[in-house]
Amino acid sequence: MIDDENRYRAVHSRDARFDGVFFTAVRTTGIYCRPSCPATTPKRSNCSFFPTAAAAQGAGYRACRRCRPDSVPGSPEWNHRADLVGRAVRLIGDGVVDREGVAGLADRLGYSARQLQRQLIAELGAGPLALARAQRAQTARLLLQTTELPVTEVAFAAGFASVRQFNDTIREVYDRTPSTLRTEHGGHRRSPVAAGSLALRLAYRGAVDTDHLLDFLALRAVPGVEEVVPGPYPGTRTYRRTLTLPYGHGIAEVDGLAPDDPRTRGWLDCRLTLSDLRDLTTAVHRLRALFDLDADPDAVDGRLATDPLLAPLAAARPGLRSPGHVDPHELAVRAVLGQQITVAAARTLAGRLAEAYGTPLPAADGGLRLLFPTAAALAAADPEHLKMPQSRRRALLGMCAALADGTVRLDPGVDREQAAADLLALPGIGPWTVGYLRMRALADPDVFLPTDIGVRDGLRSLGESGDPRSAAERSAAWAPWRSYALHHLWSAAGAHHANRAAKARTTRDTRKEPA
Repeated sequence: MIDDENRYRAVHSRDARFDGVFFTAVRTTGIYCRPSCPATTPKRSNCSFFPTAAAAQGAGYRACRRCRPDSVPGSPEWNHRADLVGRAVRLIGDGVVDREGVAGLADRLGYSARQLQRQLIAELGAGPLALARAQRAQTARLLLQTTELPVTEVAFAAGFASVRQFNDTIREVYDRTPSTLRTEHGGHRRSPVAAGSLALRLAYRGAVDTDHLLDFLALRAVPGVEEVVPGPYPGTRTYRRTLTLPYGHGIAEVDGLAPDDPRTRGWLDCRLTLSDLRDLTTAVHRLRALFDLDADPDAVDGRLATDPLLAPLAAARPGLRSPGHVDPHELAVRAVLGQQITVAAARTLAGRLAEAYGTPLPAADGGLRLLFPTAAALAAADPEHLKMPQSRRRALLGMCAALADGTVRLDPGVDREQAAADLLALPGIGPWTVGYLRMRALADPDVFLPTDIGVRDGLRSLGESGDPRSAAERSAAWAPWRSYALHHLWSAAGAHHANRAAKARTTRDTRKEPA
């Protein structure tokens, strides 16, 4: 937590690390900005600070046209907070208020709508409707400026209930009519609406190690559902996958950075093709979670750098992220498949399930042909068709049935401790699976898996004992960022095995050379 004086210092130094953490409103101009806004720094006496854009809008301020404060990364606070407010913010980001209303949001959280409203206003300065409204305004601006979609259709695609509500919101937030907002950006490239295609940027703060993200995702890519392919520019790679969304389906592409591209550029290029544009907000939210783009890498790296064991790893890979997932049910299935087998074997099993029970796309797109099967589809599968040990088959079917009927929930607003307890109560689901799901499906930044073979190999490669008890004790120093330490250890193990394999090849080649 920081006070207003430190917030003003961040604004004075245009510190981009605080973009999305708070917003600065200027009384004399009536606008609100991100801390890194390049405009002349206002006097301290004219500044007010708000925890959310919605709170600034509710106080009568409009968004700065220069720094576009609505396009900043989300606050990293919502990554690790497991209380009511944190859970509510994650659900609002996933579009629950637009789809189910405030009553649906409150029901998911187990609180009354009045209690929820009171808590959000007390901490964020805005209630759930205001937070969702600010999010809809950002989605509308994106559609106006990147597509040729008619203005009326933009209103409903962004989640507004009426064109009048849409027009009033855009005027309040941007001090422009929708048509003017589009005209002012007439020179920008726009996507063909007929294909439902959008080109956008995914903002992040600090550095981002996209090599680690793409290596991690490529190793686990399910054939037909995911792929990592050469990117649009030399030296780049692109992650592509299908998405199952509330209103339809989609295909997402996210480009990694080139080797000579600054890791602190501030955004990743993304392209989305959606069967229904109402899914835009949800798709973007889930991709941001997949790439962990709302994290604060400076805080993570700073903490890990205090430990002599991890300091060299953190220095070598600044901006390493802890990947989440776009579909917690899919991840749960894949986590069970991966129990006690290699990553490659788990990927092969997942590919077979996708072929047998997934939904084919209307038309293949490159290597993407399938939507991953739903928990309900797998719960109804014939056990004899699942080629795996009986114990794992029983665990998979039991978990899918629990996910399908709601006995176990893994949505963004679930209480992590309750979800973990519910998972552990299922037959065949152990601590490793629960920890892995907490880290990736529930975005828990403080998970450690001491029994994981990759963790043990990573510790041994650094000269430490791989004993689980010793590893768990050592990991206490890395809290609250143990999920990131886990990825550093996995990377260290991978590098160690690659070096050993390279040396073995060199030795074999030397022996083959004639005397």
